[in-house]
Amino acid sequence: MKLRKVTAASATVFALALTATACGGNNSTGGDSGSDGGGKKITVGIKFDQPGLGQKTPQGYAGFDVDVATYVAKKLGYKEDQIEWKESKSADRETMLQRGDVDFIAATYSITPERQEKVDFAGPYLLAHQDVLLRADDNKIKSPKDLNNAKLCSVTGSTSAQNVKDKLAPKAQLQPYPTYSACLPGLQNGAVDALTTDDSILAGYAAQAQFKGKFKLGGFKLTNENYGIGVKKGSDLKDKINKALEDMVADGAWQKAVDKNLGPANYKNEPAPTIGDIKS
Repeated sequence: MKLRKVTAASATVFALALTATACGGNNSTGGDSGSDGGGKKITVGIKFDQPGLGQKTPQGYAGFDVDVATYVAKKLGYKEDQIEWKESKSADRETMLQRGDVDFIAATYSITPERQEKVDFAGPYLLAHQDVLLRADDNKIKSPKDLNNAKLCSVTGSTSAQNVKDKLAPKAQLQPYPTYSACLPGLQNGAVDALTTDDSILAGYAAQAQFKGKFKLGGFKLTNENYGIGVKKGSDLKDKINKALEDMVADGAWQKAVDKNLGPANYKNEPAPTIGDIKS
């Protein structure tokens, strides 16, 4: 009887050890495509306040960046309910990656030499450009020089409007607003004549139901903005994410995501960029 009790106890310990080992094998980031995930999670940084790109809504999270990140996560072996979304404000992105707060960030994150010193980037997955948003019936502003004497919305913390004034239209009248969202009613009612930032961001705002058909993009392509997916320096996720992005383009999901999220604003996107091809 004593021997039997020891044997039973040993069997129990052995079974528990097997269970712990099985559970432990599913806790790491970056499973194989098509795996069931086994309860693991992946943490992804996005914007929460950019319609059409990354937005937190009562129904969940929506936007082009969200669709790209969801596709990538699935290719890494995670279902949608295994994605933990974290708000990644522009000023916090490098720090969040360096601390390990997130596994990767897809948040209108332009690849620049300065940022590449601190983090690594997969992609680019979208080539955007600084542009201007105008009223749909505005026929006076046809080129950047036409912004001279125009009232240009200037958002606190953004350099886009100041760049236009410094380099393209020195007589532009900068009108300060706290956010891009606050600029839109001003643009609609004529308090300002134009709003400037990345064309993808402008298209996202203009694609909102309440503004559909009221605005248009100037199509000026003032700068190149190569959106990449940020990862911690040296992370092996970079190559896996690049492969996922290539798959997304190849199977048509990338273009569908662009059309769904930015198409209502008649956004004429550049072709999907080649991985590693960063336009200066």
